[in-house]
Amino acid sequence: MLALQLAWRFLREGRTQSLLILAGVTIGIAAFVFVSAIIEGLQVNLLEQTLGSQAHISVAPEEAPPRPLMRDPGIAFARRIEPSEPRRRPFDQWQRAVRRVEATDGVVAVCPKVSGSALAYRGAAEEAVKVVGADAARLRRIVDIPANLVDGQYRLGGDEAVVGTSLAEKLGAGVGDPIRVRSGDRESVLRIVGIFDIGNEMVNGRWLVTSLRNAQTLLGRVGDITEIDARVADVYEAERIAREVEARTGVPTESWMERNRDLLTGLRSQDASTTMIRIFVLLAVAMGIASVLSVSVVQRRGQIGILRAVGTSRAIVLGVFLWQGVLFGLVGALLGALVGALAGELIESSALFDITVTPRLLLTALAVSLATGVLAAYLPARRAARLDPAAAIRGDE
Repeated sequence: MLALQLAWRFLREGRTQSLLILAGVTIGIAAFVFVSAIIEGLQVNLLEQTLGSQAHISVAPEEAPPRPLMRDPGIAFARRIEPSEPRRRPFDQWQRAVRRVEATDGVVAVCPKVSGSALAYRGAAEEAVKVVGADAARLRRIVDIPANLVDGQYRLGGDEAVVGTSLAEKLGAGVGDPIRVRSGDRESVLRIVGIFDIGNEMVNGRWLVTSLRNAQTLLGRVGDITEIDARVADVYEAERIAREVEARTGVPTESWMERNRDLLTGLRSQDASTTMIRIFVLLAVAMGIASVLSVSVVQRRGQIGILRAVGTSRAIVLGVFLWQGVLFGLVGALLGALVGALAGELIESSALFDITVTPRLLLTALAVSLATGVLAAYLPARRAARLDPAAAIRGDE
């Protein structure tokens, strides 16, 4: 413990110098924590907005080929109808596919569903909608509609349906109101029992969610589904799991990463930018500690020489300056983490997303600060340990 006692004594003797470098380390670690918390909060918010209304993995048969309007091979125009949504092939043995998806490691929720385009009517109002039919309990594990209800209840029994806020407004409908829904020559009357706001305007403005049976009948898919949606434990493992699901089922499978490549590129760019900011902050902290300890070695050459002359080992002299680096890193990390967390709390009320300083981030900041302090102190400590006692006492270079 002699090295630690001497380190503490040296820091107290150079109090002003020590306080200045401690302030620098504190500011650096505060910036590390604050920037990391903001970027992590932003990424979590973007992912929640993106994945809050879509599955992590979708398993769906290929699109059916378009039907020609005219079968005369000599006619090269008006060859096909372009539907608003592609018509899927029948999903053969979809119940078995559901079981295989459920058995895949990493999958935490599975929901077979049928979806397709239709028109919704109420009075003179007419709106294009996307009918989504599924089991209520299964669907809520993929898209948490109950948590986003603004009116009514989440029920999909009988003729019940839930719709988004924008669609309800455009139709002039509220909870308890009936609406007519038509797809092709098929028509159903459904009763709105809930209105949700999922935070996605396309979903709020188009989705009409009802039971699987209602949607199958309305869309001409009795006994069939259009896709199997799945949710995974780790969203960043979705692509790997999607490939495994496709191998198990033999059905084309797409992950959210494929559907949102631009978002994924943006998240990776944010990670790279954050990493560069962290590196520069830590370099500044390291240079500050190294420069102060280098000056300290020069200022205390005589004391170091006397210590060596009375039998103090090189290891203890080395430890004196390494301990100073550890103390700078430890105290600076604790103060910096506190300042960074307080800064996050101060701006969270005005931010558009949550800024949470997690225990993992604090532990990372502490570990990084300690490592930076030790590494920055190593060269000055090594220089001090190598001083010749006689030359140091005489003040020779």
